Formats: sequence, C-alpha cells, structure tokens
Amino acid sequence: MPEINCPPINCASTSKIYTMRPPQPQKPRLLDQMREALRSRHYSRRTEQTYCLWVRRFIFFHKLRHPSEMAEPEINAFLTHLAVREKVSASTQNQALSALLFLYRHVLGREIGELGEVIRARRPHHIPVVMTRDEVRAVLAHLTGDKWLMASLMYGAGLRLMECLRLRVQDIDFARNEITVRDGKGAKDRMTMLPESLKKPLQDHLRKVKATQERDLAEGWGRVQLPHALDRKYPNAPADWRWQWVFPQENRWRNHRTREEGRHHTDESLIQKAVKDAVTKAGLTKRATCHTFRHSFATHLLEGGYDIRTVQELLGHNDVKTTMIYTHVLNRGPSGVRSPVDGL
Repeated sequence: MPEINCPPINCASTSKIYTMRPPQPQKPRLLDQMREALRSRHYSRRTEQTYCLWVRRFIFFHKLRHPSEMAEPEINAFLTHLAVREKVSASTQNQALSALLFLYRHVLGREIGELGEVIRARRPHHIPVVMTRDEVRAVLAHLTGDKWLMASLMYGAGLRLMECLRLRVQDIDFARNEITVRDGKGAKDRMTMLPESLKKPLQDHLRKVKATQERDLAEGWGRVQLPHALDRKYPNAPADWRWQWVFPQENRWRNHRTREEGRHHTDESLIQKAVKDAVTKAGLTKRATCHTFRHSFATHLLEGGYDIRTVQELLGHNDVKTTMIYTHVLNRGPSGVRSPVDGL
C-alpha cells in the first residue's frame, strides 16, 4: 500500500477552525418578558393574566406583527376597534390601554407619545346597587353552610369577594373582634370588624376545617401555598394551622410536576353562583352580586350615623371621595325629600 504523505497540521490554524463558540442564551419570548416584568413589580397574578391576554389580542389584531414594529397609530387602531366594533365598556378599554402602556414602557423600553382622545375613555359614574336590610336578610336566608358564612362576612365586615376567600386562620382575632385584610386591593392591609353574631358560626366552621387539615397531614399532605416565597424561609409554615385558608376547597388539588397534593381556597365562581341563585329565590329585581354586600355594608353604616371617615377606613379607600358615593343612596338624598306634588 503506497505511503500517503500528509501535510503538517498547523495547530494554530486548526484551533481557529475547530473552536466553537458557546451557545448564546435564547432570548425569552415577549409574553415571558411581560410576565417577568409584572412579577418583579409585584403585580397580582390576576393582573398578570389580564395584561398578557390584552397583549396577545393586540398582536393577533395586527396579524402577528411584533409590538416593537408598531407604535401609537396601531395602538389607537386597536383601542378604536374595541370601542366601535366590540362595544366594550370604558373600563375595559382603559384596561387594555394600561396593559399596552406597561408593555411598551417596561418591556420594550419605549415611551408612548400622544395617542389622541380615543385612548382614555370617559368612565360613567354609576350609583352602586344597594340592598335594604330586609333584602339582605332574604338573600342570606337562601344560603347555607360556608356559602352563608362567606356572604355574611362580606356584608358584616365589608369584604370584597377575594378578600373573604383569601382569609387565613391567623387573620381572624376573636378576642379583639377584628379581621385583618392582607394584601387587599392596591396591595394594602387594613383592619375591619368581626361581627359578634358570626363568631360562634365561624369558630364551628374552623373546627371542621382543622379536622380536615389534620386528616390531610396524617395522609402526608395538608400544606398550603404561602405568599412571597415564605415557605423557603419557614419550611414548616405551610403545614402550620395559622396559615391555613379559612375557606378551603372541598377537594385537594394535585401538582402534576411534584405530585404534591394540597388545598387552595374556595373558587370564587362557587359563591358567585350561590349568591346569584339566592337573589333569584328571594325575588329581588335588583342586579345584586357578591359585591352588593359590600355596597350595602357601607350604606347601612352611614345610615346608622357612623362617620364617613370611619367607613372609609373600614372599606380601605384611599380617598374619601370614593366613599362619598354611598351618600347618594342614603335616605338623606332624593328619597328623603318630600316631593311638592305630595302636598297638593
């Protein structure tokens, strides 16, 4: 076999040929960047979901164009479409705008200029729906069990629906008759009252919840999710009774990744449906919802002569002007004035 003369190998040259660059990290997708920016600013999970939904709709409206290639005219066109074609409310239109402004300012790093009048829809000022005391009593009479207890707390303490569902055992102080609302609307904590008439039903309810948690612990579960990664700082806290939900869901959920089982709080749709059915059975013609209990709480306190500043603190309003809307439905308003036709 003839000998093959190979040219000498230049190590320097081959190092240039065969040296491979390390793979560059893949840039996160736009919506992943959006979620990261929202979480780093401690926006709620609901806001995160809503904002990402509006960004997705904005992109699909413009035939999958990247937002970095678009600016004010495209935003205006999308908002106009929402108002004119889809006939969304002013608050929905402004919510979509807020999501897009967040995207451009905090994800794409661009300031949006003048968008015109269409972007800031004028929100109508509605008088809140308020039930009378008899109507509240009638609605509560058609609720049972934990649904009755949740509705009674919303009316008796002025809680929003999610504030009620997110109550933990340690948030209720039976000795001081106080309820601590943590991380409420606007990421604010506040104190409100624990109605005296609800103390015993609530204590009976918590005894059942504790028995359920002890049974879950015996089966190897019984842990809840904690806010702000507190479970890493206090590893035993998720199983602590103080951190358990006051209104846990009936069935355990399973984490398909870790195979862990636990209980979240009751889903809001269950109490919403129960209240809707109770309103129908009570024969009310008003469009009363879970939030109507909070409106009724504020109005009935003002009717009882309590100071509006006190009601403001109980509701957690930043500005007393927000609380003053309830003065429009008091008996001291139009319904408290005697019409001149009645004097004829």
